[in-house]
Amino acid sequence: MLVFVMMAALAAAEQQDPAAQQIILFKEKTSGPVGIMTTSAGAPVPYSEALNTLNTRLIFNEYFMDTMTHLVRERIPERVVHAKAGGAFGYFEVTHDLSHICKAKLFSSVGKKTPVAARFSPVVMERGGSDTSRDARGYAVKFYTEEGNFDIVGFSTPMYVYNDPRLFPTFVRAQKKNPATNLFDANTFWDFLTLQPESIHMFLLIFGDRGIPASYRNMPGFGIHTYQVENEKGDIHFVRFHFTPDAGIKNLRAEEARKISAEDADHLTRDLYKAIGNGDFPSWTVSVQILSVDDIKHAGFNVFDVTNTIPLDQYPLRQVGKMVLNKNAVNYFAEIEQLAYSPANLVPGILGGPDKVFEARRLAYRDAQYYRLGANFHKIPVNCPFRSQGMQVYNRDGRAPVKDNGKDIPNYFPNSFNGPVPYDDKNRIPLIEIREPEPNNYRQASELYMNEMTKEERSRLVENILYSLGSAASFLQDRAIKVFSNIHSDLGYRIEQGLRSNTTKQYQGSSYPYY
Repeated sequence: MLVFVMMAALAAAEQQDPAAQQIILFKEKTSGPVGIMTTSAGAPVPYSEALNTLNTRLIFNEYFMDTMTHLVRERIPERVVHAKAGGAFGYFEVTHDLSHICKAKLFSSVGKKTPVAARFSPVVMERGGSDTSRDARGYAVKFYTEEGNFDIVGFSTPMYVYNDPRLFPTFVRAQKKNPATNLFDANTFWDFLTLQPESIHMFLLIFGDRGIPASYRNMPGFGIHTYQVENEKGDIHFVRFHFTPDAGIKNLRAEEARKISAEDADHLTRDLYKAIGNGDFPSWTVSVQILSVDDIKHAGFNVFDVTNTIPLDQYPLRQVGKMVLNKNAVNYFAEIEQLAYSPANLVPGILGGPDKVFEARRLAYRDAQYYRLGANFHKIPVNCPFRSQGMQVYNRDGRAPVKDNGKDIPNYFPNSFNGPVPYDDKNRIPLIEIREPEPNNYRQASELYMNEMTKEERSRLVENILYSLGSAASFLQDRAIKVFSNIHSDLGYRIEQGLRSNTTKQYQGSSYPYY
């Protein structure tokens, strides 16, 4: 009897891993073959073609021709950054009224639910890389509202790397593999960081305890930009979005992350899929920091600088709602890989950020989607604004999917033949124009190091920096010491002493600049 109980317990344990058991679960919920196999054109495939090609004329075997020619076309261009990801679907529910400052309908009433799609992704890793690399993470949420899709394309850190968008190609290339060796190179990485010291503010978090999340369910998200919003009267305010995991923020230590990576490079993706598949739905509290026009004038710093944070003690979090992820993708490529986020996806009441990084991202993301997915990427189901009154656009033709291609309505505007017309928003206020000074984040970085990190966290930060910096050229190490000393003399001294000690030998030849 005991043996049967143990066997049943083992069987139950196996069923509690929907990621590993996906194909088994599919078999259990289907009573037999789901249908007759067909070619892509819909013609049924006979056994004689499906099970044998020897001693036959291949060009007349449509099953063979169909599958062989499709195989080499099954990969689309990989994202340059954020290529590897986990994702899921769920909803956002309003818990606190925000209508006094923002007229967007997704915030219109307490209890209102809006479908969402979320994608979490390391920045540098290629699709075959490790989930547990030391890296910033993308935190992207698509809200399918009745006014169109609204996207927050954020990060796992409350600040970004630079405030001048010309640096985006430089930042990406410096982190990616050396074009000669095809290896990650600590020299190029530290060359960028020390030439652009405002970037160190974010990387103090990445090299610190926040650099490797224990799971996506325990990872926070931040909109990074200060968004301009408006209410029904046309009054404007400014907000920063925060997503705080209800399960708490939890992270991995470096050695633990390396061990997990050696056994399971897809650890975070697997964990998210398993949790949702078992009904353990992750949730986040969605909050905003709210600033008035007067606040931004007298803040004493540039509230639109994405390399800065906005102090929580001066501008506390105001809860807006909850985000819950309760549905895994049925097909990863169709629903996660083809997810197309863009900061340009805004809705009435949310005008975006007036900073140049936001403006540049509006171009960069759109261009990336056109390149990867084609001109009609909005018509891919996962990107469709399905809750609005349908897309009433004048765009036509192009690479599939075109769906009904606009049917028979006019294809130009303005026209005299009853084509779609713009809506009249009499109270709309344009996005403000700002003048952005050169960034200087030594003050906030120093506060982060001395006031927000414990003694033990500072020690681990130094150790992680040395692990990466130890394999860089000596002139880059010298430059880094100066930058860290500008942040705080203690940090610069500890980095300098660590590099000079014999213990730095263990850091030489690191295969990845963050580790």
